[in-house]
Amino acid sequence: MNINELKYNHHGLIPAVLQDYHTRQVLMVAYMNEESLKKTLDTGKATFFSRSRQELWTKGETSGNYQEVVAIDYDCDADALLVQVNPQGPACHTGETSCFYRNLYTDDAKALGNVDILHSLADRIQERKDNPVEGSYTNYLFREGVDKICKKIGEESAETIIAAKNDSKEELIYEASDLLYHLAVLLNNQGVTFDALFEELTKRHGNERKREY
Repeated sequence: MNINELKYNHHGLIPAVLQDYHTRQVLMVAYMNEESLKKTLDTGKATFFSRSRQELWTKGETSGNYQEVVAIDYDCDADALLVQVNPQGPACHTGETSCFYRNLYTDDAKALGNVDILHSLADRIQERKDNPVEGSYTNYLFREGVDKICKKIGEESAETIIAAKNDSKEELIYEASDLLYHLAVLLNNQGVTFDALFEELTKRHGNERKREY
């Protein structure tokens, strides 16, 4: 689609929702006009139109918290944009990661987690490394080092296999979760992120290797 075919409102604006490309967290909502959209495409940095100041503004131009654009999608009516970004800092002017940091309602029976838990787990492990806590199992693993962590991964892998052989879904879920936790500690210890794994899997999915799956 040509950007001229997008449906702007009577003020020449189109709402743009910013989403973290990796975590999928919604970061903020702002407006673009044709000029700010073109600048976004030219610079690779999310640029909007300020309705209060009546001028273009690039997110991060004063704070340094640029929002590096990965992809831009548009909805079925072509009157709203989804801008996926790699944030170079908090998107919210308050210093919060996202402007949507206040909760109005949560159904605890339905809020059972999603892929974001991997990033939350990684963040908690990093926090334990940065700020050790007495009695923390994670800190114990870091103190013991890579040999101990790898030994635990071997043990958890064996227990996951046994759970599968026992044909117990509950046991398998529990043991596989233990395995993922210890893998996350190992990745951190070796300076590797989940995002690096996602990147590798994406490369594989996009080339001939996906035929081997």
